[in-house]
Amino acid sequence: MQSQKTNRRHIFTGLLILGTAFWGISFPVTKMAVSGVSQSTFLFYRFLLATLILTVIFFRQVKSLSKKSFAGGISLAIPLILGIYLQTLALKHTSASQCAFIAGMCVIVIPVLKLIVYRTSVDKRIWLAAIVAMAGLFIISVNDRFSIGAGDLYTIAGSCFFAVYLIHIEKYSEKNDIIPTIVPMFLTCTLIMLCVAAADSSATWLPETKHFWPGILYCAFFATAYMYTISNISQRYIKAEKVALIYLFEPVFAAVASFFILDEIITTRLILGGLLIFAGTIISEMKLPKTDLR
Repeated sequence: MQSQKTNRRHIFTGLLILGTAFWGISFPVTKMAVSGVSQSTFLFYRFLLATLILTVIFFRQVKSLSKKSFAGGISLAIPLILGIYLQTLALKHTSASQCAFIAGMCVIVIPVLKLIVYRTSVDKRIWLAAIVAMAGLFIISVNDRFSIGAGDLYTIAGSCFFAVYLIHIEKYSEKNDIIPTIVPMFLTCTLIMLCVAAADSSATWLPETKHFWPGILYCAFFATAYMYTISNISQRYIKAEKVALIYLFEPVFAAVASFFILDEIITTRLILGGLLIFAGTIISEMKLPKTDLR
């Protein structure tokens, strides 16, 4: 039984890393899609299409949805949509690669929240891995003047909400089947963004920009339907803080994608920071003495 769980953990680790590639690419794709267009309509269409896709995939579960599944989906959707909305807004104020790397802040937010709010001990290798990875993020993200812009602040705030979302997923998965909550979660995100877009005076419901609709298709299929489903299911087997460390591959993929798609420059700082991020992920898998930091 334990070996089966370990095998599934390895499988979902691989699927998550593939998903982080999809997520990384979504940063420059989204930046192009929302250029000159309201992010509220972009997110509404993104979640609407993702909800339709997942309704087909999980049709059997949708037919037998319970009030508990709806309630669980709604509770998961709120921190998720806040995190995504703020980080999408950030892309209007900063580069795609910068936004992606700062989004990795959730790697250190998760163990801190667990310690302060949930009084949950966190293995010391996760703290060490988080510190190493955050050093990489610092090298990449903070400029020579140690300044931080509006886009960076939006990204950090979004990362905090995303950290809450990951912890909530882990806690819910410990006692419940997460799959029935997936469609209600995305449906809730869709309805919230519909309300936000309806109240947004700058919303354009049928944008004619060439990158908007391809961005919707890519983000709905790969960055939303695939990745969040794999992420939610994987947390049956992988702790939230380790999932967050795996997500640190995302900004590396984002930087590479931004280089090819947006002509953003890959610097020495980016390479050095990326190596530290990778080292943090390796440390998280190391077998260290089982002493927890409290």
